[in-house]
Amino acid sequence: MKITVIGGTGLIGSQLVSRLREAGHEVVAASLSTGVDLLTGAGLDRALEGADTVVNVTNSPTFDEASPDFFRTTMGNLLAAGERAGVRHQVILSIVGVDRVPQLDYYRAKTLQEELLREGPTPYSIVRATQFFEFMDAVMSWTADDGAVRLPATPVQPMAAADVVAALADVAAAPALNGTLDVAGPEVFPLDELGRLTLRARKDGRAVVTDARAGMFAAVVGDVLIAGDGARLAPTRYEDWLDGHPR
Repeated sequence: MKITVIGGTGLIGSQLVSRLREAGHEVVAASLSTGVDLLTGAGLDRALEGADTVVNVTNSPTFDEASPDFFRTTMGNLLAAGERAGVRHQVILSIVGVDRVPQLDYYRAKTLQEELLREGPTPYSIVRATQFFEFMDAVMSWTADDGAVRLPATPVQPMAAADVVAALADVAAAPALNGTLDVAGPEVFPLDELGRLTLRARKDGRAVVTDARAGMFAAVVGDVLIAGDGARLAPTRYEDWLDGHPR
């Protein structure tokens, strides 16, 4: 197959390009650095020429109220270019529980992206993933100071980026789901406990203070970020991943 990966030079996209090529597919890595601008549409027609499948793993540059406009514009450009090119399968990466956290601007924006894809002209697949292991340091940095890290006890089911890539590669090479696949890590943690585990592994002496109002995930109520029945559970455990990713 010929597969174009939009956002093909980022954390997920670069790994996905490599995995698909190893599987024997012809892959185009499309991003700003390769001359493809999803916001303006520049370079899209060339990047999609002859593609059977397009996988979109791009992210909004901000997580605030500007993010819906980003996804509205980029999804519209990609669907139109895909239709011109005769693309038979459009895939996007989204978030488990994304439509259950309307209080977050970014989650509303990703929900809009999903809706635009469902209503578009091309068979589609949505891969919803839980939070990435790789983002835990960033999550802690939002509410950290020299002495402590403040985190809510929000339940999360994180997974390795490599396991997200594996799921995306399988979906991209298969017929369109015309639906959604949830993928998640094998374990559920309260976010504050995940922070403590991370700091111990990093030999970081700061304490984690449980604070129901701290950070973005304070807006999440209940277990909406946990995958439900029928989800694909990834094999990599967080502690094993930490052992292989020392800072």
